[in-house]
Amino acid sequence: MKVSVIGAGAVGVSVCQYLLLNGACDSLVLVDLNAQKAEGEILDFGHTTSLTFSRNVRLKHGSYADCAGSRLVIITAGAQLKPGQTRDELALINARITVGIARELEQVAPEAILLFATNPVDLVTRFVIRNTSYPAERVISSGCVLDSARFMKIVADRLNLDPKNVFGYVLGEHGKTSFIPWSLTNIGGLSMDAWCDMVGAPRFEQAELLEAVKQAGFEIFQRKQNTNHGIAASLYRIVQAILFNEGSILPVGVLLQGEYGLEDCVLSVPALVDGRGIARILSYPLTAQELAQLHHSARYLQQLAQQVSAQSGLH
Repeated sequence: MKVSVIGAGAVGVSVCQYLLLNGACDSLVLVDLNAQKAEGEILDFGHTTSLTFSRNVRLKHGSYADCAGSRLVIITAGAQLKPGQTRDELALINARITVGIARELEQVAPEAILLFATNPVDLVTRFVIRNTSYPAERVISSGCVLDSARFMKIVADRLNLDPKNVFGYVLGEHGKTSFIPWSLTNIGGLSMDAWCDMVGAPRFEQAELLEAVKQAGFEIFQRKQNTNHGIAASLYRIVQAILFNEGSILPVGVLLQGEYGLEDCVLSVPALVDGRGIARILSYPLTAQELAQLHHSARYLQQLAQQVSAQSGLH
């Protein structure tokens, strides 16, 4: 099975490492505008194949033409967030970049599933769906998988637990309008409040916890000027669900077409992910407040999409 990665920056290279160490594919292509950088990364990765005992993957750097036959293409390329810059300020330039990449891929890998990590990831995913022939079920935003992982880790650290014992989602936009649907959270099968009461721990203050989740990425960015480990692991979690046909429920960004009363907007909601891409968008019974938060997130992204459309000519 062939996988291509577009973008040889920190995230793209980290994703390649996951793919190689876990033997998730038998052929890996890395493409970057800086062809020398992509070539160097592939040469470097090649030297690891004598030392690891996972599948021996065929490695190649190249152009879009080399992506032909890819089952999955992971797109991490785009303008990078600068100190003091918001994801929204990247919207216009990265919408143009990602649509341009998808149109190139459309010519050589029309049957591929596209997985996006380029910010603002939900917005660029929506523009790719609307401006290419790829069906919506095969164009996926990495969405709030990382945000949800951060939520699990923050809760677990405060309670001295393995994060995998904490269950919950962050939904909506991967950004400032995201929210936690508290009705869907639990720890070891108990509500968060019930767990805290049982072990004698203070209950979580919901607004404070949500803010901590939202600030987690900025805290990392302030210290190292990028974030790569968490997003790479999140991408690989989605990749695993696709390549191994898992049927996993993940909070990825999908195009809503009537679900939750929303249209023409890519947002993170629980979705069933398997070898087809998005097998099904799941309509969870959110509370009235949670549904209102999802609609608020949608309105924000729809307004931003209108601004980008006006400036770019994209649909």
